Amino acid sequence: MVETHDSLDMSGRTVIVTGGTKGLGRVIARRFLEQGANVVICARSEPQVPVEFEGRRAVFVAADIRDPDQVTAVVSAAVEATGRIDVLVNNAGGAPPAASATVSPRFNDKITALNLLAPMTFAQAVHDQMQSQPDGGVIINIASVSGTRANPQGAAYGAAKAGLINLTETLAHEWGPKIRVIALVVGMIVTEQAHLFYGDEEGIAAVGRTLALKRMGTPDEVADVVLFAASPLARWMTGCAIPVHGGGESPGYIAASTVGQAARPKS
Repeated sequence: MVETHDSLDMSGRTVIVTGGTKGLGRVIARRFLEQGANVVICARSEPQVPVEFEGRRAVFVAADIRDPDQVTAVVSAAVEATGRIDVLVNNAGGAPPAASATVSPRFNDKITALNLLAPMTFAQAVHDQMQSQPDGGVIINIASVSGTRANPQGAAYGAAKAGLINLTETLAHEWGPKIRVIALVVGMIVTEQAHLFYGDEEGIAAVGRTLALKRMGTPDEVADVVLFAASPLARWMTGCAIPVHGGGESPGYIAASTVGQAARPKS
């Protein structure tokens, strides 16, 4: 029987968060710091403000995670500093909108490299260390609803995130039971870049109303699920994709239909 009263305590654990200097990654890194973990973050540029909690600071390693040698350097730095790697959060990713008919092959290569190939490379890089540890490790891939439904003006991004979900399932079977692999299918959340995709505050609120919970999510709400997935509370979960999307978007036909309009709840 696994005791659960302190299962979210990450003291003595080592966590790597890619793209951990800003946005969702920064919040995830801080959440693990709050729970006592040793946290290593990587990105191409150093954070303008250190990621820290009550005097404990995440270790920053500069890296372009599309470069396998730089990925290896991040893993080596984490092992050298702490002697172990317990959790890898493949968070780094993203893509600007681009018309599928005219986007360049070079653009598609870069987006696929960042959102699919880099997480695969990072997972391979931590494999041996996690397998050598008595209690193994956990790999958490930050996927997206864009990989589970149509994603206009984001074909490469959506395809890469769909591939990331499949990678999660595949590695869970190849690397278990020592290594658990979980994907989070993250929906629309409010970060410092939300205005680029959804417009002003009115636009963000309007988009939020299309979801079952009638609002967009926050990075804190996603970070809570990441922490749960990494903890012993999720010890019988692997090879799965957890929806973290506020219930998802309402089917378009509901808004378009003229049947039963009066009977629908107002919100």
